[in-house]
Amino acid sequence: MSATEIGNIIEAALFAAGKSLNLSELALLFEEAQRPDAAVIRAALDALAQDYIGRPIEIHEAGGGFRIQVRRQYASAVARLWPERPRRYSRALLETLALIAYRQPITRAEIEAVRGVTVNPDIIKTLLERQWIRVVGHRDLPGRPELLGTTREFLEYFSLKSLDELPPLAQLRVLGEFNPQFELGVASGPEPASVPLSDALGAEEESGLEADAADGEEYTQRSSGLVAAPPESPD
Repeated sequence: MSATEIGNIIEAALFAAGKSLNLSELALLFEEAQRPDAAVIRAALDALAQDYIGRPIEIHEAGGGFRIQVRRQYASAVARLWPERPRRYSRALLETLALIAYRQPITRAEIEAVRGVTVNPDIIKTLLERQWIRVVGHRDLPGRPELLGTTREFLEYFSLKSLDELPPLAQLRVLGEFNPQFELGVASGPEPASVPLSDALGAEEESGLEADAADGEEYTQRSSGLVAAPPESPD
């Protein structure tokens, strides 16, 4: 099979998938007898990225996979095709998610010890439903509490190749003054990729997840890019 045909198949799959596909998933597009190895697939992705230079779409790597998305500078214009109310989450949910991301694996009790307040069960439920976190094991303590960690979907949603792209904790403010900066590495964008965590993590009003009175604030999502496929239906 020619390199052009391999590239065409990969491009069609990425366009149709509407999500990131990793190298193993892309390999399954081909019959076993003609299946290219990872190096050939990666070369085809690099060739596509070169073809997209100067165009409003790009190949973006996140969460260990690749996707076709609209470049950052065109995202706000394309978003007008699907007007919807901005998603909102409470500050408590954002702090909980950040703690899981930085201190995983972590138990709910350990999250509560850091935040100084009880974790609303609806917060954990929402993060699990979003597939941003998962149970990765159990602590060897009475009751065997669940250990929580982030997922590939978390990396993909926030355009991170790996957890190594999170800024060092030493650069972040104390949780009591929570408004750190995420370096979200958006490729080929005209603006710096530094986005406040409150903006990067997004926001959505959920039953039982409104900002606590002590928190006193909520945050609105600003998307850094749109996957080139129809979006999921709003919750």
